Amino acid sequence: MISVTPEITLDIQQSLKRFFGFDTFRGKQEAVIRHLMKGNDCFVIMPTGAGKSLCYQLPAIMMPGTALVISPLIALMKNQVDQLQALGIEAGFLNSSLSKSEYEQVKAKTISQELKLLYVAPESLVKEEFIEFLNQANISFVAVDEVHCISEWGHDFRPEYRRIRQILQYIPKVPLIALTATATPKVQLDIQHNLQLENAELFLTSFNRHNLYYEIRPKHNPIEQIIRFIKQNEGKSGIIYCLSRRKVEEISSLLNVNGIKAVPYHAGLDSSARTQHQDMFLKEQVQVVVATIAFGMGIDKPDVRYVIHYDVPKSIEGYYQETGRAGRDGLEGNCILFYDFSDIIKLEKFMKDKPLSERESGKHLLYEMASFSESGACRRKQLLHYFGESFEDARCSSMCDNCRYPKEKFDASTLVKSALQAVQETGGKFGVAHLVNILKGSRNQQILLYHHDQLKSHGLHTEKSEKEWKSIFTQLILQDFLMKDIDDYGVIRLEKKGEEYLKNPYPIQLIKYHEIEKIERDPVVAEDFKAFDEILFDKLKKLRKDIAREKDIPPYIIFQDPSLEDMAAKYPITLTEFQNIQGVGSGKAQKFAAPFLKLIQQYVEENEIERTAEIVVKTSGKNSANKLFIIQHIDRKTPLDEIAQLKNMSMEELMEEIEHIIYSGTRLNIDYYIQEVIDEDKQDEIYAYFRHSDTDNLSLAQQELGNVYSPEEVQLIRAKFYSEMAN
Repeated sequence: MISVTPEITLDIQQSLKRFFGFDTFRGKQEAVIRHLMKGNDCFVIMPTGAGKSLCYQLPAIMMPGTALVISPLIALMKNQVDQLQALGIEAGFLNSSLSKSEYEQVKAKTISQELKLLYVAPESLVKEEFIEFLNQANISFVAVDEVHCISEWGHDFRPEYRRIRQILQYIPKVPLIALTATATPKVQLDIQHNLQLENAELFLTSFNRHNLYYEIRPKHNPIEQIIRFIKQNEGKSGIIYCLSRRKVEEISSLLNVNGIKAVPYHAGLDSSARTQHQDMFLKEQVQVVVATIAFGMGIDKPDVRYVIHYDVPKSIEGYYQETGRAGRDGLEGNCILFYDFSDIIKLEKFMKDKPLSERESGKHLLYEMASFSESGACRRKQLLHYFGESFEDARCSSMCDNCRYPKEKFDASTLVKSALQAVQETGGKFGVAHLVNILKGSRNQQILLYHHDQLKSHGLHTEKSEKEWKSIFTQLILQDFLMKDIDDYGVIRLEKKGEEYLKNPYPIQLIKYHEIEKIERDPVVAEDFKAFDEILFDKLKKLRKDIAREKDIPPYIIFQDPSLEDMAAKYPITLTEFQNIQGVGSGKAQKFAAPFLKLIQQYVEENEIERTAEIVVKTSGKNSANKLFIIQHIDRKTPLDEIAQLKNMSMEELMEEIEHIIYSGTRLNIDYYIQEVIDEDKQDEIYAYFRHSDTDNLSLAQQELGNVYSPEEVQLIRAKFYSEMAN
């Protein structure tokens, strides 16, 4: 068990700023991190964009050893490792995309505890040699990402996930953190049972993505609508999901013909093509990725501004996860689904060769998706209710199509009483389809088998269509008159509110069922959450893209959109001010600030902008005292390891302080220490590397120079190089 002292708690805050550039945690992040660092198991359910990854990345940095992260997608692993390495955090992955020598190099780094995070696919765990390797490593904890893949009732079931707990028994006992963005109450129970997390602390964050706009459109000339929408949103990144590979290729070609840069992405493409297309999207070389809904992309791009479903997804969970890729930075996100019931029929036919139980559960998920699409109720309320969360907030009034364009209501008192009566008379043991058949007076085989043709509710409302009745039942579930049984999937039970209504009925209005209207609507753009200079923002964005192209990295790895917006709101012109920008840590400021500061300074002067003094941040007395202490002892040629001991720092922390001092413009001569610990030939070779390199990234330097040089040696020479060349 690792105790979290007040000092370590302070380090949590400091590390958040130092490595990730944030001043405060979001939601339950800090609570999760503290709980995990005490050695406890955690079950974390947070929507896409709420910061799940930070919940295991920050503890991994702070705890001794290497965190083992189990992730289902190779593309997602690479994307996360690239981002961590850009932040100066040692991370790696093991999967089939690596050569044998690369694979062995990552294993060696893990055993020597150079890596703080190691990403692996669940398939890797079952290999005997992999378990032997894990026993040689110092594993700090295990993180199971996308843990919904464990459940057969989830939308992305992976059989390998069900063996994770069994395999982990063969390595020393360490804390386990399981994370997912989507889990219905039934899926939650399945995960807890399979991973033996019944006693783990559950951290459940609201599923509400307040910045996303949800809209369902009829599938009427969808290609024309898509092209018009994308052209209205020129310069914004988007994803289009399709049912088949053929349709992916077709739409991708059509977009390119119409002057929209797009690439296809599906399982039929070879690995190198998928990787290339993903990188093109991340680096903003193309505007749109067109992908199959059956293939998870693992795209970790924060500024996707729209997600369009050309075809209906297989479940509400799948829809929620896919739409969740929009607006991960908290800004604008449009989610448009083109709906046609024939897509539901197609998907149902695709399941014909699957086992009966799988077909039945799949059918339930499909028809819930159809009910969601056809409903006139608030989309957000329906989504949250599906995940066991109530939503009473009136703020959705303009953030879904049903609230923005309200449907007609009607007095449904008689129909509500009849629906509740049918549930009561059948003992809460049947699903909506059977209850509708009772109310419509059906005499099918199942009705006769259970003698439900003799119920008082049988045939009470033959005039209502099946879709009208299903709409009524959906609304009664949303309003807590009825509930879906967690254990018996698809079964509807009477809630206390429903029982009370049967005893004392009162007037009640429900939304009238309508076929999806065949009209086109303009996209609703989420309101900006703060004012900023849009002209400067565009200039900063162009500069970011140019630098990213030069360095061959995704633009958002340099700075994300919220950081650029903060720059365009605060006009920082000094390094100190720049480090106070949202999402900018000292490391990133040192790497990337100069051209941005130059551009902002020029813009401020040309436009005679008056800046406020509020954004200037003074350094704390503690930091100033540390700086003076380090400078004085280096002047006295005190060995660096002794300075670290005197200040109760690790060598890593001391080196970071030394680099901060050098970056701020003070020249430090650490040659006396370097001569003692590094051979002269090594010094020359490392120094020559930094002289000719385009980047100061330590991980890249280590990779280029090879294992002959330790990370400490490379960092020391980098500090010497900076001090001599920049100061």
